[in-house]
Amino acid sequence: MPKVLISDSMDSIAEKILSLNNIEVDVKTDFTVEELIAKIPLYDGLIVRSATKVTKKIIDNATNLKIIGRAGAGVDNIDLISAKEKKILVMNTPGGNTNATAEHTLALLLSLSRKISKADTSTHKGEWAKKNLKGNEIKGKTIGIIGFGNVGRRFAEMCTALGLKVLVVSKSFNDVKDEYPDYDSCDLNDALEQADIISFHCKPNFDGSSVINSKELNLMKDTALIINTARGNLVSEVDLCEAIKEKKIGGAAIDVFATEPATNNTLFGLENILLTPHIAASTSEAQVIVAEMVANQFVEYFLNNKVINEVT
Repeated sequence: MPKVLISDSMDSIAEKILSLNNIEVDVKTDFTVEELIAKIPLYDGLIVRSATKVTKKIIDNATNLKIIGRAGAGVDNIDLISAKEKKILVMNTPGGNTNATAEHTLALLLSLSRKISKADTSTHKGEWAKKNLKGNEIKGKTIGIIGFGNVGRRFAEMCTALGLKVLVVSKSFNDVKDEYPDYDSCDLNDALEQADIISFHCKPNFDGSSVINSKELNLMKDTALIINTARGNLVSEVDLCEAIKEKKIGGAAIDVFATEPATNNTLFGLENILLTPHIAASTSEAQVIVAEMVANQFVEYFLNNKVINEVT
C-alpha cells in the first residue's frame, strides 16, 4: 500500500479520497525542515501547497518518493531540477484556482483604483475623509495583461466585461488570437508605455530575475497601476519602492513577494501600495477543487499508473 504525506493545510477531501482508495495518508502540517528531511523516506508521495519548500535536501533524502503533488498551479516551492534528477514526478493542478485568482486580481484593482483600503481605515477612525478619497474608474482604461494562461484569460474576460481595452503580452497568444479578436497583442515595452494598468499572470524569468526593473518602470505612465497576483519578484521590490516614492507610477497592489512569509519588506508602509498575504487562490471553493484534483491525480498514478498534469 502506497503511503502519502500531506504537509500543508488543505481541504480534508484530499485525505478522504486517498483513504477511500486504500492509499495510506498522514496529514502533518507542522513538520520542521529537519523533521521533514528525517521523515520523508517513509513516504511514496508528498502533497504540498505553497508553505512547504521541497528543497534539494528533502528530495535527496526521499529514498522512496515517487511523486510530488502541488495543490495549486505554481511550483516555485519545489526544486524541479533535483526531482527530475531523482526521477520523481511533479504534478500540479492548473485551473483549479483560476477563477479565485482572477477575482482577487480584480478586487485588488478596484480597491486600489477607488482607495478602498484607505477609506476603510480612515472611516473606522471616524475621520470621514471623503474629500481626500477621490478615486478613478477603470472603464475605458487600457490594461496590459502579462501572460495568457488560465488566470490571464479569465481576468481578461472580466476586464472586457467591465469596458477595459485589453493588451496581451504573451508568446503563446498568437496560437489562440483568432479566438480573442477583441484583444491586441503587443510586446512588453509597448504595453508598459500604453497601459493604465499592468497585471501579471506569467511565470518568472528562467534565472529568477525580475521582469520589471527601474528601466521598465520608467516607461510607464505616472498614473499607471501594477497588479501582481502571479509570482513574487516579477517586479523588483526595491525598484518598485523607489518608483512609488518618486511618484513615477500611480500605485501597486501586490499579493506575492520575493520572500515569503513577508514579515519585513521594503514595500511596507508606502502610500498607494495595497498588499495581501498570498491569498489570491485562497477561497473555500478553490481549496476544495485543488485538493480534490491532486488527490484524484495521486489515485490515478498509484492505482492506474496514469500521469496527469506532470510539470516539465
